[in-house]
Amino acid sequence: MPEILRLTDLIAAGKLAGKRVFIRADLNVPRDETGRITDDTRIRASLPAITTALAAGAAVMVTSHLGRPVEGQLKPEDSLTAVAQRLSELLGRTVPLIRDWVETGVKLAPGQLVLLENCRANPGEKANADALAQKMAALCDIYINDAFGTAHRAEASTHGIAKYAPIAAAGPLLAGELSALKRALEQPKRPLVAIVGGSKVSTKLTILKSLAHKVDQLIVGGGIANTFMLAAGLPIGKSLAEASLVSEAKAIIELMQQRGAAVPIPLDVVTAKTLNATAQPEIKSAHTVAEDDLILDLGPASMGQLTALLAKAGTIIWNGPVGVFELDAFGHGTQALAQAIADSAGFSIAGGGDTLAAIAKYGVSEQIGYISTGGGAFLEFLEGKTLPAVEALKTCLESVD
Repeated sequence: MPEILRLTDLIAAGKLAGKRVFIRADLNVPRDETGRITDDTRIRASLPAITTALAAGAAVMVTSHLGRPVEGQLKPEDSLTAVAQRLSELLGRTVPLIRDWVETGVKLAPGQLVLLENCRANPGEKANADALAQKMAALCDIYINDAFGTAHRAEASTHGIAKYAPIAAAGPLLAGELSALKRALEQPKRPLVAIVGGSKVSTKLTILKSLAHKVDQLIVGGGIANTFMLAAGLPIGKSLAEASLVSEAKAIIELMQQRGAAVPIPLDVVTAKTLNATAQPEIKSAHTVAEDDLILDLGPASMGQLTALLAKAGTIIWNGPVGVFELDAFGHGTQALAQAIADSAGFSIAGGGDTLAAIAKYGVSEQIGYISTGGGAFLEFLEGKTLPAVEALKTCLESVD
């Protein structure tokens, strides 16, 4: 992890009192068809940066993206109105929502807090336009990036502004994410076990290849496991798989074997003839899958094998379910996996939308070492890619002496 300045460093050095602080948070929360917030996890995760900056005597402005607005055309459904209301409830104070803040500026006194309307509605945001970044930077004395979920994107509010702000630093959420990922990937306690689930090998091929060079056990699930079963010469019936990537799966298996590591191939699976809520599950040996079978989960013998591996793990990285856990009949594998990770004495880090949904469904959030709020950024870090927003903070490292 690159060395970066942190909000806690600035507070320790007494740098925030009386200063205008611009916090780029990730408040991109899910909403229902009426606009009601259905999960406020990201808002809650952003509170420490806001409250500590206010407590240190700063004038605080916060912005975030929400959805995918058309730049220059802020529609009601793209507004942060519901976020401002929820933020007000959580903080016990009214949080005004400011529109047109780039051009008109922001009047703010120390101890005050405002929410700046959807930053992705500003023309030039996604293109990381210098002109927009300079206007944003002119609003503040200190820029804080606390939006790990957007760290893989070079945009004006995540990257450009850091180049022009007098001081740029990482908030507690961003810093915590980087520390957890560093602990899991750069300084892991062995054995290091990674679980990668999902429907397609193609969408996670670079992650699988990257992890194959690092981990001791690479557990695969979902459609990805089906492709690896094909690579191992096992029948998969009419299950979701990518036959064109069997050679890639074989190469990953061989690479792991050369390192003395392994990709555990399923011993048994849960099948059905159709995929729906009334489908009848049937447990079958991995060698006896019929031509008209759909593999929808890992079986008990497979999970016994995986549970034993996780019990011995020093570090666990989890991204993706091992079955169609949305249907209870095919969720036993993912539930057993979640519980095994929760029971493990090793350090665990989990990320990705489906993974977070599984953690919530099976009630193990308190037993996971670290839960990442950043889907795309989490995956790109696992791939070994540079995160532009983090690199921007590294470039802008300031001394606080």
